[in-house]
Amino acid sequence: MTTHLEGNLLSSRGNFAIVVSRWNELVTNRLLSGAIDTFRRHGVGDDRISVVRVPGSFELPLAAQKLAKSGQFIGICCLGAVIQGETQHHDYINHSVAQGIVNASQQTEVPIAFGVLTCENLDQALNRAGGKAGNKGEECALAAIEMANLMIAIDEQTSN
Repeated sequence: MTTHLEGNLLSSRGNFAIVVSRWNELVTNRLLSGAIDTFRRHGVGDDRISVVRVPGSFELPLAAQKLAKSGQFIGICCLGAVIQGETQHHDYINHSVAQGIVNASQQTEVPIAFGVLTCENLDQALNRAGGKAGNKGEECALAAIEMANLMIAIDEQTSN
């Protein structure tokens, strides 16, 4: 018989952290609101959600890794907004943040979901933070819940 494992989108146990950048706060506060609302709608009470603010997106991976290593969280959501300027600075930030989040998640085996917008302008960012294109904070929270539940299911399956 074939075994199929996947995470569900309801969470009845464990704590979640949201690491959110203060840079581009007009955008990131909307992402944060979307993530918190989504956690609540999917069974995660306020007492199981911790919000950690960092200066900018570049600082997201370090804070997420520290939280993951603490053993207190089953999933982490990283939220930020990097908006293209007149230089290539955004490219360096985007690549570093993405790689840092991947590395932190793999090293700690705690799901760390990527909710960092990489947009050409403020309008695009606002559209992805509750505008026409939805709210990527919501998507990030859903990914964190699903992956946390999947990791629990894998642990339970492989411990038998």
